[in-house]
Amino acid sequence: MKNEGRKKKKETSTYLPTTKGSKSTWSWIHLPHLRVSDQSLNPVMEASTLSSPSRSLLSKPASSHFLSHSTHPKSVSFSKSWEKRVNLLSVKVMAISQNGTEPIVPVDDSINPRVKSVKPSKTMDITDHATALVQAGVPVIRLAAGEPDFDTPAVIAEAGISAIREGQTRYTPNTGTMELRKAICHKLKEENGLDYASDQIMVSNGAKQCILQAVLAVCSPGDEVLIPAPFWVSYPEMARLAEAEPVILPTDISDNFLLKPELLASKINEKSRLLILCSPSNPTGSVYPKELLEQIADIVRKHPRLLVLSDEIYEHIIYSPAKHTSFASLPGMYDRTLTVNGFSKAFAMTGWRLGYLACPKHFLSACAKIQSQNTSGASSISQKAGLAALNLGYAGGEAVATMVKAFRERRDFLVKSFRELPGVKIAEPQGAFYLFIDFSSHYGSEVEGFGIIKDSESLCRFFLDKAQVALVPGDAFGDDRCIRISYAASLTTLEAAMNKIKEATALLKPPVIV
Repeated sequence: MKNEGRKKKKETSTYLPTTKGSKSTWSWIHLPHLRVSDQSLNPVMEASTLSSPSRSLLSKPASSHFLSHSTHPKSVSFSKSWEKRVNLLSVKVMAISQNGTEPIVPVDDSINPRVKSVKPSKTMDITDHATALVQAGVPVIRLAAGEPDFDTPAVIAEAGISAIREGQTRYTPNTGTMELRKAICHKLKEENGLDYASDQIMVSNGAKQCILQAVLAVCSPGDEVLIPAPFWVSYPEMARLAEAEPVILPTDISDNFLLKPELLASKINEKSRLLILCSPSNPTGSVYPKELLEQIADIVRKHPRLLVLSDEIYEHIIYSPAKHTSFASLPGMYDRTLTVNGFSKAFAMTGWRLGYLACPKHFLSACAKIQSQNTSGASSISQKAGLAALNLGYAGGEAVATMVKAFRERRDFLVKSFRELPGVKIAEPQGAFYLFIDFSSHYGSEVEGFGIIKDSESLCRFFLDKAQVALVPGDAFGDDRCIRISYAASLTTLEAAMNKIKEATALLKPPVIV
């Protein structure tokens, strides 16, 4: 009898939904030898969206999906190991068959902790939200995305079309076609003073992939990645995916958002593995002068373990007298620099998804190993188009120069317009196509029918609500004092946006000082 009692104690019964025709009812189900099916998601994927009934169940703690001993008159007996598993798992309940004989199997919905630590891209969220509003008929002016409004130059597009027509639609080598890698080597030699061989070049599906793979290749758990702020939104999250710790180095608008060498020196320690530099900068448009980069190089040189990732994707969108300097070209920096560039910004090829990495062969091989198990080579069609882009001439030739001229006109218009607004601070950008504007003097303002402007996020919601202009809050870039506006839009569009922003700003009532 004692043994029988122990046996019964390990068996499991619970009060769960069954299906009867088209209706769901609740009944006691006997679940002997219950096993948990492990369906945890791939660490690089988002959690799947559940149907409404399942989502309502997930809103409660896992253990509350089952009636406890104290909440139902008929006692439920669980083995201790099963109780522990129920408490640990987020349970998705699957309906049982009509005859009620099949068990309801809890599914492990846990997510890789590294993925859970990563924040979604706020720029993508805002862009998608603004796009949805436009599709719903709301006339939103979208100035959030970092995407040129120009079409890809015709000669580049035709090269891609020809590749399709000529049947050049097969897989390419993992690191890119030889002809494109040789063309990149020529570009780097001629324009940047960098001498690379083709086996030191890797072509990827956009510069973003190059950066992530570089971070994963060189950083180990517990390493520190030094990131000047304001920063591109993805840098810290990429560090977290590598189980490294992002260390933010703040800058100030009074210094044109440029990193102070003494601050960098004070933050380097034995854990410091990677310094990320972006010039011209997203989100500020700042360009690091050669003299400042040389001071930074002097500091880096003292720390053998410290590498530098130089993001140069906005290299050709630069306004005279500013000049671009590749960090790897500085004395002693070639062997410790991973240079990332691409075609999206300068050549208006964002949708073609094409970027490249240039670095010492040892690091390149590690990055290529990751890519070989991830996406493999970039699109053959895009690579043909990229080759045509590099053949346009020095710095992209006339096609790129025409776009840069338009960007400069737009920058000048916005800088002048924002300087006319009271309480707004602005540093004139020297490259890229962004303004990073300090609106913090308006924080605390109250707007009738909206509420209080508390921070950059509420300010951007206010502009979207009252002015129907989509901007990006500065907290996404590590500086909550500011908001980012992209001027990758026509001058006519920017003039309309500016008028709306001025009208909305006039509604801001200064905070009451008590």
